[in-house]
Amino acid sequence: MSVKIRLKRFGKVHAPEFRVVVTDSRAKRDGRVIEEIGRYVPTRHPSLIEIDSDRAQYWLSVGAQPSDQMFKLLTLTGDWAKFKGDKDAKSTVKAPEPKAKFERDASKKSVLLPKTEKKAAPAAEAAAEPAADAADEA
Repeated sequence: MSVKIRLKRFGKVHAPEFRVVVTDSRAKRDGRVIEEIGRYVPTRHPSLIEIDSDRAQYWLSVGAQPSDQMFKLLTLTGDWAKFKGDKDAKSTVKAPEPKAKFERDASKKSVLLPKTEKKAAPAAEAAAEPAADAADEA
């Protein structure tokens, strides 16, 4: 059985996401897989590349052939160089920068009413009605 490491597409129509999978070379692109070893999201900036290095090394060592795109991704993560014998290979994948924490501008006023005012007004009206009914009955 010829084994390949390739991408399995999922996601929406114009928002592709991929799983890095090990599969039989004769299987369909999105068909049955042997093992999922990572994921790739090209629409994020920088692209998200997560590959389980140990599993990738194992499958390469038993003869799995990477597809063209997977060869490029394995080169970026340093897994291909490790497979070829370079023990000091480093990943060149950029980590995403953390987003800045949102801080509200104190000079601007809220356009929403506080929750207590919304609930307090109907409650006051409801309390006034039973009191008026009790006064009429007496």
